[in-house]
Amino acid sequence: MAANIITQEDLDQFKVELFSELKNLFSLQKEVKQENEIQQPKWLKSYQVQRLLGISPGTLQNLRINGTLPYTKIGGIILYSQDDINKLINGNMRNPLQHEKI
Repeated sequence: MAANIITQEDLDQFKVELFSELKNLFSLQKEVKQENEIQQPKWLKSYQVQRLLGISPGTLQNLRINGTLPYTKIGGIILYSQDDINKLINGNMRNPLQHEKI
């Protein structure tokens, strides 16, 4: 079995290629994340909100009636803002991390 000798130049070339590939992977990952954010709908229909929150149609109706979740109605379609849903979720967070005073 023949031995291969690795020189400093070989290591330098490997380092350049490795960093180049890592840079490409991170930029590709960033592009995918941006595409996912762009594709997220601004308005959701009732069935989408029910699925997202894991609630029944009756519970969603109660959230509308008591003003917990704002909505808009166009024709017979009720739409909910993604931003309002995020605010509802964040506003109802329990036991948020608190910094302890030392």
